[in-house]
Amino acid sequence: MRDQAPQPGQLLARGVCRHLRGHDFDSIVEFTPERGRRVDVMALGPKGEIWVVECKSSRADFMSDGKWRGYLQWCDRYFWAVGPDFPVELLPDGTGLIMADAYGAEIIRMGPETRLAAARRAALTRRFARHAARRLHAVLDPGL
Repeated sequence: MRDQAPQPGQLLARGVCRHLRGHDFDSIVEFTPERGRRVDVMALGPKGEIWVVECKSSRADFMSDGKWRGYLQWCDRYFWAVGPDFPVELLPDGTGLIMADAYGAEIIRMGPETRLAAARRAALTRRFARHAARRLHAVLDPGL
């Protein structure tokens, strides 16, 4: 059985994760910080900082997403990742901007920092670590 080709947003996420790795951030794609919310990319930095990146492959993709404000409470910085043909004037002020493709990315505008409360950061970091460990285990032992 052939694997399904990656969707445009998944390709953007791959480029974002590659770029963030160069900044010493480790990333998880399609991460669930709480039930009912799924972020495209969550990244954990070397000092415990947490960034969320939502990948939008088209105007229609962006216009259909009304839940992004709910992600702000789960990160220190929030970014949009878009391709070079995306109409960036649609993106809200006060958010970060990353230009990406499947192979890399560049931070164009740093998202403003709003530090998470210590208790939320600790809980989210534990959830991130456990999720990453489960994904690794699934790769190492796919029959489980």
